[in-house]
Amino acid sequence: MTRTNNKVSEITKTALIAALYVVLTVAFIPLSYGPVQFRLSEMLNNMAVFNKRYIWGVTLGCLIANLWSSMGPIDMIFGTLQTLVMTWLSWYVGQHLSSVPAKLAGTVIICTLMSWAVALELNLVSEAPFWWTYLTVGIGEFVVVLIGAVIVWLVNKKVDLRR
Repeated sequence: MTRTNNKVSEITKTALIAALYVVLTVAFIPLSYGPVQFRLSEMLNNMAVFNKRYIWGVTLGCLIANLWSSMGPIDMIFGTLQTLVMTWLSWYVGQHLSSVPAKLAGTVIICTLMSWAVALELNLVSEAPFWWTYLTVGIGEFVVVLIGAVIVWLVNKKVDLRR
């Protein structure tokens, strides 16, 4: 594959992940925003352990999906930054783990713990109680990212997500 074709392939894969993130968020708006969240698109966070391109795809998807957030520009900025940090940390930790299940477990833990940022944002913007919101968002994040870890693990057995 030529260098140009490889770059186009990278951009295409990044755009596909971003589009999938947006669709999975916007299609389920009642579950995707607020103090009780079950944002299905967060399953895609698991892909970051395979290739940095997925960090950018998920982050871009989050930015676009947050156009529909009731918190508007605040969620576009802080929610997107949180996603960037969360997926980058997952990728970084994954570089120091040898097995795919360990990498995915790391992502589940990181994403669950990082839900404090969503809780803080909701607390500051809509005065949602921080600890309760951290618990509810954290539980939703844990469940979705755990399910996503299983799905991504199974997909990676058939398709090399590193490429």
